[in-house]
Amino acid sequence: MPQTIRFHLDENVNSAIADGLRRRGINVTTTAEKGLISSSDEIQIEFALSQSRVIFTADADFLRLHQAGVKHSGIVYCYQGSRSIGDILRGLILIWELLEPEDMRDHVEFL
Repeated sequence: MPQTIRFHLDENVNSAIADGLRRRGINVTTTAEKGLISSSDEIQIEFALSQSRVIFTADADFLRLHQAGVKHSGIVYCYQGSRSIGDILRGLILIWELLEPEDMRDHVEFL
């Protein structure tokens, strides 16, 4: 049976995105819910990796960690302010519908 992607939203992501994903039955956690506000990006990646969650973020520091070879369960990056909440939701839902968790491992998708 195929696995489905589960997301973790970084602290700078609008909570409406988590709400929208949950309304569609997509498993998502947020930095605030997990008590990770102000935690380093490395701790965020470690948490997401331990939970096999793909991080959604607008923080370019995650791209630098990826370039440095830090292992992760996947990163979806959107330049802050470049997309509407609806566009972001559509992009994340498309990733959730089309990709498997192993497709995202140590991979970055851009919205």
